[in-house]
Amino acid sequence: GSAGTQSAGLWEFLRTAADSKQLHTAHAAAAGLMAAYLAKDGFTGAQDIFTGPQGLAAGMSSDANPAKLTEGLGTRWATAETSFKWHASCRHTHPAADALQRVMREHGLAPADIAQVTCHVHQGAIDVLGPVVSPTTVHQSKFSMGTVLALAARFGHAGLTEFDAQFLAPDTVALREKVRMELDPEVDAAYPQRWIGKVTVQTTDGRTLHGRVDEPKGDPGNTLSREEITAKALRLAAYGSDVPAAQVDSAVARLWHIAQWPQVVRLLP
Repeated sequence: GSAGTQSAGLWEFLRTAADSKQLHTAHAAAAGLMAAYLAKDGFTGAQDIFTGPQGLAAGMSSDANPAKLTEGLGTRWATAETSFKWHASCRHTHPAADALQRVMREHGLAPADIAQVTCHVHQGAIDVLGPVVSPTTVHQSKFSMGTVLALAARFGHAGLTEFDAQFLAPDTVALREKVRMELDPEVDAAYPQRWIGKVTVQTTDGRTLHGRVDEPKGDPGNTLSREEITAKALRLAAYGSDVPAAQVDSAVARLWHIAQWPQVVRLLP
């Protein structure tokens, strides 16, 4: 109850590509931890925060399905269904980015070979990404389909450092301007259960090439390998941090064995 009553996560920030998205997840984690400590000290919260007449479902949804809360309880684990982002951008960009990279690998394309990319997307992608036409900040660029595809095409990965250093680079902007989105009935019908990526690439020598991924990299069914997750963790730790690399390596190595720890209280403040 105490955690749920602090929930918000409103999406008005999309209109100006403000920074609020990062605050959503951070605040949710902090609110959950604080609620646990409050409960430990006897502080009470709503008993039916999810489905009560003034609860979370009523406030945030018009078609909530409470049965989903306990579906597979004790046998189905959310951690096994969690996606790990391979690109440091809005998830709506990932299917198309992966599909473009597949086309480039299969046909040996370089960024200079691309004349136009059409991303066949669901309506949600158009709603979220469509307003970001000419990003002027790093954060805005992560909601730009063209920027993400340009970075993925140029570097094989749209990571934090690529965004920081290259989102306004002339080669990135030139490729960004060659990317467009259009609504695809199949992709739209499959969403949100499936995040299908489909692209059509026109090459400078006149070819029309098609690419598709049924599960973007990092989704269940196309999970990151242990080596890829480790590499991502090390990149994130090194980004803007002065923590010694050896200390980070040791921490990541220990976390891979967390299932064997007798208790995890040392992770808590």
